[in-house]
Amino acid sequence: MSFPNPATSVKLVLLGEAAVGKSSLVLRFVSNDFQENKEPTIGAAFLTQKCTIGERTIKYEIWDTAGQERFALLAPMYYRNAQAALVVYDITKPASFIKARHWVKELHEQASKDITIALVGNKFDLVEDDEEDSLRKVSVEEGQNLAEEEGLLFFETSAKTSYNVNEVFIGIGSKIPDSSANQPEAIRENNQGRIDLTSNNASGGSSGSGDCAC
Repeated sequence: MSFPNPATSVKLVLLGEAAVGKSSLVLRFVSNDFQENKEPTIGAAFLTQKCTIGERTIKYEIWDTAGQERFALLAPMYYRNAQAALVVYDITKPASFIKARHWVKELHEQASKDITIALVGNKFDLVEDDEEDSLRKVSVEEGQNLAEEEGLLFFETSAKTSYNVNEVFIGIGSKIPDSSANQPEAIRENNQGRIDLTSNNASGGSSGSGDCAC
């Protein structure tokens, strides 16, 4: 009797200013859904999602933290021992990019030394058809430069249209070492609930029964 490959459990935390779309990114990844007027997160929300990247199964254990300033002191409780972090900003709001710099600095100083960090500029849908580029306030180059300076992955995304959302998690999963996969319970898990991010369904904005749901 053969067993599927053990799943690699990855604790992932989302950080960023309020209303940049952290919860919407998670909802798109986990449920392939988008809610236009999503209520602000209180404290933090916890979600899980499995996906297959190549030959590996990644089980993301996602902590979606609140962006309001009054919850900032709770953040270390969530990023402690995290293997990955998404630092999210809104490409139409410069202040959110400044806050992203703060979170990157804090993670480098206080989180695990080998944490994988992705810098994510969200709300690409707002500028996609803006020929005059009047809504964009944070350039692609600014994001890329920060990522290069700090050794981060970099993506621009749209939780609304699903643009690049799967790619963020593919990128992170590709950086996580296999050594964290040695979990006995994972061997007993079957293939149900797996999501193949390497299939053609990964880039689509919609899914049918059995397709990628993230």
